[in-house]
Amino acid sequence: MLQEIYVIDDKKELEEKLKELFKLETEYRITKVVRNDLEIALKNIPSLIIVNEDNEKNDASEICKKIKNNEDNSITPIIVITENKEHEHKLQMLELGVVHYIRKPIDEQYLYYTINNILSLLYANRRVSPLTGLPGNVQIQAEIKKRLLNKETFSMLYFDLDNFKAYNDVYGFIKGDEIIKFIAKVIQKNIHTNENDDSFVGHIGGDDFIAIIANKDSEQICQNIIADFDINVKRYFTNEDNEKGYIEIANRKGIIEQFPLTSISIGVVEVEKDKFKNALEIGEAGASVKHLAKTIQGSTYVIDRRKK
Repeated sequence: MLQEIYVIDDKKELEEKLKELFKLETEYRITKVVRNDLEIALKNIPSLIIVNEDNEKNDASEICKKIKNNEDNSITPIIVITENKEHEHKLQMLELGVVHYIRKPIDEQYLYYTINNILSLLYANRRVSPLTGLPGNVQIQAEIKKRLLNKETFSMLYFDLDNFKAYNDVYGFIKGDEIIKFIAKVIQKNIHTNENDDSFVGHIGGDDFIAIIANKDSEQICQNIIADFDINVKRYFTNEDNEKGYIEIANRKGIIEQFPLTSISIGVVEVEKDKFKNALEIGEAGASVKHLAKTIQGSTYVIDRRKK
């Protein structure tokens, strides 16, 4: 997933230095932001903010307060780079929530590893799902909100497994977890086709996943995911069940019932400028098309192309 690093600076030197340091790190995008554009920048909810205090008219404290008081960026890590050697000023910055206070002259290797370590730790801590390692609901909502605020055009893909409860009842939760990890890999492989893209994959919980894609053919992606899933999911069933095409399980009354092999349903919502007011409206549309997809036997997808 692409990680945005914003450099709050009125000059270009630090931005150019960072781009040179991270020229081989394709998952990072470094952008210089002038002080007056901070509000606009915060709408993008960056992964990290670096403040070059010496090139700002005011000290970094006001900038840091503004960042931390922003609801969506309250946990965004901040690095302050400065020539100020006063101990009291350093303590003030740390008290405001700055994670690193780096004094000039800059040790480039130290700066490189500091940024890398912060983002690695942040990524690990935001992994709500220990099973799939994918971002959970907090990041999902933030990602949708960011794109809506920026009036982007994108597609939301909602994934759900069919007859998954029956699978767990027959094969057990450990095998069920294996299918969850399997579908997470299938989705990521077919969504993240370019390491520089800004696609997003999240794990809502259980067998529910979402993906956000921009400027891509959602229909082709759905077809690729379904083909990949249907071919490879067979290895999670016994030869006997694969040959039958269904699994058998006794209901509460002891009557044997037949359930088709696990398939995947995908609901797609195309989001255009001003079509939806918030993430809740998108979610409602997504639930509707996913429900429709689940009424069709086997792996399938339904796309909501309605206009506002």
